[in-house]
Amino acid sequence: MEAAGRDFRAAPLTPAQHALCEFAEKLALRPGEMSAGDVGAVRSHGWSDAAIHDAIQVVSYFSYVNRVADGVGVDPEPEWGDQ
Repeated sequence: MEAAGRDFRAAPLTPAQHALCEFAEKLALRPGEMSAGDVGAVRSHGWSDAAIHDAIQVVSYFSYVNRVADGVGVDPEPEWGDQ
């Protein structure tokens, strides 16, 4: 869903999808603030532990790769536009 990629808050998401996006955003931007309560919040929307684990792995991988690229000065691809 392209709209969620631009701004998940304005995208037509289900409450469960919105909760997972909020979880992912917090993990990416403020990982030190994460707590068991954050996992419980997405779990309460019906996400399984396996799905939550998958989300954590994806968010963490992208955070890692972006930091490596930033660290070595890799420029964004032109087709990505202004980010």
